[in-house]
Amino acid sequence: MKKYESVVIIDPKLKENEIKETILKYKDMMQGFSGKEPEVEELGERKLAYEIKKHDTGYYAVLKFYSKPEDIAELERQYRIDDNIMKFIVVRMDEELEYNESEEEDKEEY
Repeated sequence: MKKYESVVIIDPKLKENEIKETILKYKDMMQGFSGKEPEVEELGERKLAYEIKKHDTGYYAVLKFYSKPEDIAELERQYRIDDNIMKFIVVRMDEELEYNESEEEDKEEY
């Protein structure tokens, strides 16, 4: 299993409960991939850098989850056919590196 992060921009014209249902739909799908509950961070409605589907704002949500690489294609397919999703991106996260204080001290000596 690899760790992934997905950022989705949801249509801001939806009602609050429709936005929650959309997020829940993908949260459940991601939980099905690994059995672990995904971490969801709702950033709320934000101004877009450029118009998407004639909207200048979008509702942002960040989902962090574990999955097999082959499951990502199905997730992206679902995003594409969902009219509530305006834009999305899925990226694989690097494993967190342990912070080594001795390396930091070596840099300070120069």
